[in-house]
Amino acid sequence: MPVLPHDAESHVLKGAPLFTKILIANRGEIACRVAATARRMGIKTVAVYSEADTDARHVAVCDEALLIGGAAAADSYLRGERIIAAALETGAQAVHPGYGFLSENEGFAAACAQAGLIFIGPPASAIRAMGSKSAAKALMETAAVPLVPGYHGDLQDADFLQKQADLIGYPVLLKASAGGGGKGMRVVEKSAEFKDALASCKREAINSFGDDKVLIEKYLTRPRHIEIQVFADQHGDCVYLFERDCSVQRRHQKVLEEAPAPGMTQERRAAMGDAAVAAARAVGYVGAGTVEFIVEGGAFYFMEMNTRLQVEHPVTEIITGTDLVEWQLRVAAGQPLPLRQEQLAIHGHAIEARVYAENPEKGFLPSIGTLLHLETPAAVQFTTPALQGACVRIDSGVRGGDAITPWYDPMIAKLIVWGPTREQALVGMSQALGEFQIVGVANNISFLKRLIESEPFSGADLDTGLIERHHETLFPASTMPGMEVLALAAAALLQGDLAGHSRSTAGTHYDPWADSTGWRMNATVTRRLEFDSEAGHSAIDVEYLEDCWTLRRIGNTGNAGNAGNAGHSDERAAMQIVSHHAGEFTLRLAGRRVHGTVVRDGEAFHVFSGEDRIVLQYADPLAHAGEHEGEGGRLTAPMPGKIVAVLVRKGQSVKKGDALLIMEAMKMEHTIAAPGDGLVDEVMFVVGDQVAEGAQLLALLPQQGASSATDL
Repeated sequence: MPVLPHDAESHVLKGAPLFTKILIANRGEIACRVAATARRMGIKTVAVYSEADTDARHVAVCDEALLIGGAAAADSYLRGERIIAAALETGAQAVHPGYGFLSENEGFAAACAQAGLIFIGPPASAIRAMGSKSAAKALMETAAVPLVPGYHGDLQDADFLQKQADLIGYPVLLKASAGGGGKGMRVVEKSAEFKDALASCKREAINSFGDDKVLIEKYLTRPRHIEIQVFADQHGDCVYLFERDCSVQRRHQKVLEEAPAPGMTQERRAAMGDAAVAAARAVGYVGAGTVEFIVEGGAFYFMEMNTRLQVEHPVTEIITGTDLVEWQLRVAAGQPLPLRQEQLAIHGHAIEARVYAENPEKGFLPSIGTLLHLETPAAVQFTTPALQGACVRIDSGVRGGDAITPWYDPMIAKLIVWGPTREQALVGMSQALGEFQIVGVANNISFLKRLIESEPFSGADLDTGLIERHHETLFPASTMPGMEVLALAAAALLQGDLAGHSRSTAGTHYDPWADSTGWRMNATVTRRLEFDSEAGHSAIDVEYLEDCWTLRRIGNTGNAGNAGNAGHSDERAAMQIVSHHAGEFTLRLAGRRVHGTVVRDGEAFHVFSGEDRIVLQYADPLAHAGEHEGEGGRLTAPMPGKIVAVLVRKGQSVKKGDALLIMEAMKMEHTIAAPGDGLVDEVMFVVGDQVAEGAQLLALLPQQGASSATDL
């Protein structure tokens, strides 16, 4: 029977008194998540925020808030001394670090203790023992826990590391020893690529974790990523709350998580759970932690231990009926674990999807901008096992109107769905994703829906390479918009005309020249509306009639590869607007009802209708023709960031696809590649330069034929 963490019920335990006030040393959805549980338990909360987060949601939901520095994490959320000072100033008794930032920083945990504050997490000694992947693997090796073949030592000379990789055999995986969250990881396919990958891995590691030490492991070709949630108290008790399957990843970062793991036997679950508890006990662990394993065939291998709460903890909470943040608060206050191992059980199946501001079609490139429109599925909670269906939970740190900035992780929300069975949870997740509407930033909603509904995921054929292996299925060619989508966009455009007409006739004087309804004496008028989408160009003729419009699709032009999706020319349909409110339209189109939402952002019409979520760019006939001419071949900085490597020099010949330079933005590295063959004519920036979104980075001279430079 699932009980969501925000449910009114909670375990009332005897023992040490709880805190009266805590400081949350984080931001975004985890800060909001911790604040919600604290409020339910009667605990006051203090938020800290950067200059970029002045109006952030986590600031609004806490009882107090203090500014701690500039927008960059290094100037704010990574400044432990400022956070501790804020806690002391506000009278907080404890600090909850969330995840990321300082959550696994032993120095911060120790500094909290020295200041008389309780760190709501493991002791500094446990963070130190497990914080280094190489040290943790050495500890597990001593405890006879199976390890993936690799090098976990301290020697970091590039030639030596390359020799170790050669001995292990390619492909190998480079991993930042102090890392997590997919940062500082590179798959190396052959020896010739090793040193470039090592340099990139070390750069990302030092920028994300302040430590560029790496380890090397044999890269397993079809592994599953399964992690065990453990929890220990200060009285020597430790339990595991079963497993989560986190195999579906992109760029070594999780996309979908679920619990329990499909196909997990009771024997394997117990073996992995016992191994995870043994790992926690070996370092004197206290609080919430996650022991991660790589599983391939009949074997499992220790990968790392995350000494914090995980992003995907909600799926564990839902199937076990627990609130892990409440457990953290109680354990940190000295109370015993709320449940013993034999009292824990699995109820149903839960899946979490991470909703990001990113463009999956462009290598999951993060997106920045303002959330002009954000509509989420309704949260549904229930505790009655007889009620068959799915419950829906949304953890988010943003609201409509908030900005996704280049300073932090681009997560918009976590969507968690529970069902009595995996099949029902899948259906519920697909339905919930269909109700998500986001305008203002690129996002992965459509990709997540395709992924959830794909045969490999729905059939539980899971491994960490699933997305890459099924790329063709998960990234299909764009299709031309159907008549229903065009009708909704047309209705929104026409309704704008009617609204303008109503305003113009609101006074006593009527100006026939301002009338935009298409009225003519003894005649009808036809207007052509043209829209562009990713798939190509669409045009419809709209004939204004007395009580409706007639739409006629004419000669659509699909982009290359979409010839079969060009639609039906001369398709006709009568359209009436039955109702509309705040962008929601109900139409009668050719005798059937059509419902959808249209959000207009300038000349872009975002249409949400059933399975469709399409952006149509209105080709305004009054717009300046040719204003975008000359932009072809232009490749610029995709977002604000810092240049961390320049890989070419002036006068150097390059081939299409060659790496030209590397930018760091949103805590990840992004390689800028040559769009075609050419000669480097100019390099505009050097390593360390900050660049604005849209800044020209290099200039290329075409290798053949042209006399002018191509902007890059």
